Amino acid sequence: MGISMKPRQKKFIYILASVALLGMAVGLVLFALKDNVSLYFTPTQVHEGEAPQGRAFRIGGLVKEGSVKRADDGLTSNFEITDTHRSIPVRYTGILPDLFMEGKGVVAQGRVEADGVMRADEVLAKHDENYMPPEAADAMKKAQEAKSIEAMSNSAAVPAVK
Repeated sequence: MGISMKPRQKKFIYILASVALLGMAVGLVLFALKDNVSLYFTPTQVHEGEAPQGRAFRIGGLVKEGSVKRADDGLTSNFEITDTHRSIPVRYTGILPDLFMEGKGVVAQGRVEADGVMRADEVLAKHDENYMPPEAADAMKKAQEAKSIEAMSNSAAVPAVK
């Protein structure tokens, strides 16, 4: 007493099973990659609370002039990353890239701790003075515009002295 199916029904079942297996495979891949996706933020976005809490992300901008301090152990470095509007302190233990310099572009990957300092697991310096990732250039432009608007509003609030 077996159930006999028409070839059309068998084909439909095979297609349905294939789609289900493909969906499960895609779901597993996305689940596995979820923790490895690293989002990019600027110091201004971090200050505004747009960066994820308790998750690793990338922060990019310029190394603030005069902010680089190296610890006595020779491996730990403290510096600030700025987008010319806001800055965020970064602590990194490891060997910094050869192109790492004050005033130059940098991307750090890590987590911001409760004390507001980013503990970087990786620091990347840009390889060419003329290159900047599109999202970094965009964010820097927005930060400059925000800084200009803030400066204009502050100067408008103070009456001119003659």
